[in-house]
Amino acid sequence: MTYRDRITIEPGKRGGKPCIRGLRITVQDILGYLASGMTTEEVLNDFPELEKADILASLEWAAERERRTYAYPA
Repeated sequence: MTYRDRITIEPGKRGGKPCIRGLRITVQDILGYLASGMTTEEVLNDFPELEKADILASLEWAAERERRTYAYPA
């Protein structure tokens, strides 16, 4: 499974931001919670509709975006 299986982008939902499985929870939300110091378990407790795989997909999405942002010399 890859992040593409869990992250959706819908123009009319949350301004077209990447969301988790069509929910109104964005990848940005999850990354922000983790960056603020929340643990995976705390995020899952606060948002019972999320699964651990959703959090991992968010991290994978961010890593992929970071790879695409920078052009590395060959």
